[in-house]
Amino acid sequence: MTTTLLRTAGELHARARAGRRAVVMTMGALHEGHATLIRTARTLAGPDGEVVVTVFVNPLQFGQGEDLDRYPRTLDADIELAGQSGADVVFAPAVDEVYPGGEPQVRITAGPMGERLEGSSRPGHFDGMLTVVAKLLHLTRPDVALYGQKDAQQLALIRRMVRDLNFGVEIVGVPTVREEDGLALSSRNRYLSAAERRTALALSGALFAGQDRHAAQEALRARAREVPATRARAEALSAIGESRAAADAHAVATAVPGGPSAVRAAARQVLDEAARLEPPLALDYLALVDPSDFTEIEDDFTGDAVLAVAARVGATRLIDNVPLTFTRFGAAS
Repeated sequence: MTTTLLRTAGELHARARAGRRAVVMTMGALHEGHATLIRTARTLAGPDGEVVVTVFVNPLQFGQGEDLDRYPRTLDADIELAGQSGADVVFAPAVDEVYPGGEPQVRITAGPMGERLEGSSRPGHFDGMLTVVAKLLHLTRPDVALYGQKDAQQLALIRRMVRDLNFGVEIVGVPTVREEDGLALSSRNRYLSAAERRTALALSGALFAGQDRHAAQEALRARAREVPATRARAEALSAIGESRAAADAHAVATAVPGGPSAVRAAARQVLDEAARLEPPLALDYLALVDPSDFTEIEDDFTGDAVLAVAARVGATRLIDNVPLTFTRFGAAS
C-alpha cells in the first residue's frame, strides 16, 4: 500500500476520514515490535479506517547525559516498514511543529507514579513523555492509540492520564515482541556488541525464571485447592498414597514468605550471576509491582502484577517486564 509522509498537523487534519483512526506513536528506528503495533492498529481501524504512525524523537524525554543525539534517525526505512505493516500515514513533524516557540512552559506532570522505578532513574522522563503524548493525541485526533507493553510503566501512566484528564481516546496495550533468543525488541539493541548482547540476555532470563517460579507456585496452589488438607481427608487419601502429596502441596501453597518473595528471589539469582559476567550487567532495579500505581506488592497480594527489570550493559540501558497474576489460596482458579 502507498504510505503518505506528512510533516504538519494541518496536512493531517485536511485528510478525509471515514472510519476509525488508529495511531501508533514512535521515536523512529522501527523494528518488528513496532510492526506488530501497526498490524494490530490496522486490524482495529478496519478496512475503512486509517492508521497513522508518528515518528518524533522527543527531546523532553531525554535527561542530561542521555542519548538524544545518538538516537537513530532512519525515516526512509521507517516509512517502508510502516507501509509494509499497514500504515496509511507516517506523521513526522519537526520539533517546532510539536513545540512552537520552544519547550513548553506548561507540561503534564506524571505525579507519584512517575517518580518510581523509571522515574527515579530518569528524573523528568515521564513528564516529558506524557507531555508529548498529550500533544500528539491532540495533533493526530485518534479514536484509538496503541502502545507496547514492554514499556509497562509508560503504558500505565498514559492510561492514567487519559482517564484522569478525560481524553476521548481508547488506549490499547500490545504484548512485548521478543527476538528468538528472548531479548525484548528495542531500538537500543543495535548498540550492543556480541559480548554485551550475551550479557543482556540476563534481563529476559531473570524474568522467565521469576515467571517459571510463579507458574510452579500457582500449580501447587491449584493442587492444594483440589485436595483439602484436613486430617480426615489426608487419612482417607493415605490408602492410595496421596496424603504426602496433598500435605506438600498445601504446605508450599500456604508458605510464608509467599509467592512474590520467591518470584523476586528466582529473578535476582539470574541477575546476580550476570553481574559477574564480562562485560557485567549493572542492575538498576528489579521490581514486582501493582500495575495500578507501580508500588511493590506484598506476599499476601492477589491480582495482576508486573515483574520489571532495568539494567545497563556497557553504555546501553535496557528495560523489560512480564505480567503475572497471583491467586488467593483456596480461591477458584
